[in-house]
Amino acid sequence: MSNPNETIPDKPPVQRVFSGIPTALPGWAVKALLAFLGGLAALWYLRGILASLRSLFLILLVAMFLSFALEPAVNRLERLGLRRGLGTALVFLVGVSALGGFGTLVGTMLAEQVTAFSENVPSYLRDIDTFLEDTFGISGATADLRAEYDDGMARWLGAVADDMARFGTTIVNVLFQIFTVGLFAFYMLAEGPTLRRTVCSMLPQHRQRAVLGVWDLAISKTGGYILSRTVLAVASTVVHWVAFEVIGLPSPLALALWVGVMSQFVPVVGTYIAGSFPIVIGLLEEPVHGLWALVVIAVYQQVENYLFAPRITSQTMQLHAAVAFGAVIAGAAILGVVGALLALPAAATVQAIVSSTAPRHEVAEDLLDQSRERRGRRQPPERQTIAETDTEDRET
Repeated sequence: MSNPNETIPDKPPVQRVFSGIPTALPGWAVKALLAFLGGLAALWYLRGILASLRSLFLILLVAMFLSFALEPAVNRLERLGLRRGLGTALVFLVGVSALGGFGTLVGTMLAEQVTAFSENVPSYLRDIDTFLEDTFGISGATADLRAEYDDGMARWLGAVADDMARFGTTIVNVLFQIFTVGLFAFYMLAEGPTLRRTVCSMLPQHRQRAVLGVWDLAISKTGGYILSRTVLAVASTVVHWVAFEVIGLPSPLALALWVGVMSQFVPVVGTYIAGSFPIVIGLLEEPVHGLWALVVIAVYQQVENYLFAPRITSQTMQLHAAVAFGAVIAGAAILGVVGALLALPAAATVQAIVSSTAPRHEVAEDLLDQSRERRGRRQPPERQTIAETDTEDRET
């Protein structure tokens, strides 16, 4: 047994491995951490709000460019003595009537052609059957295709009937967005001077000059783009209408409108989309009609590119082909179809702003000549004459 009076030795002190690190964060660090987390949450919430408002921003962007495009016409009517609100309503009425007429003609023609094609498919297959049997002795080659076509048409009609409600909802949404764009554009046009005055009242005078300059450039370039495209579309429609009448294509006016509008207002691929439709319809009617339609479209495209378009766009909007192509690709990547449609007037506006504000310097011709010689290229005759004259002057 142990002695109760025996002294128990003290335990050795416990060494703290992390004794140099404080056990609690200082107050300023806690506040900084909370502020960082709060800012992160606010940014995440703001991102959700902006994503929800993306469609509204797109509508406002389209409405702004639409108001820029129509403002020259409204200003001209105002100079003729018409009140600005009434002039805006008149311009919108003409535009809506033109779009409605185009949609009615092309939609009716498209429905007729689709109906006629679906009704004639069995006849086309029988003709192929007859040709194969008379030429190669093959009988019943398309019997399975005819049966599959009948079954496929029945399934397709059933699917269309099931999707009618969803299709109707989509149409209502599209019409609502078009109406919203038109409403915003109408107010931007009718209240254009007031809107500019309100914006300028928030800026110092030197900023007002810059903002109004950019505003006027945007109106000039966008209006010039729409004007040049409209003139080219009218010329294309008239020429193709006459040509399609002579060829004997069905619904020549609707096809000509399709070619004129799509080739001018759809960037990059519009020409191919516009030309493929009448060619396909011509081939379905008579193969020779399709070939003649191809010849007419190809020849007119060359005449337009080298004769009409340079003269018209030189007075309205000059944009290099490479710049236009790059702008359309960038616009489509950023905003999809809307970005592709707005890319050309936006690029023309940016180009005009850069051209009017960027400093210009005199080009050192002697440095260019030396660079050309280092690359092993001869000088052009006129440049060589200038260089020789400069050399003689320096020697004198």
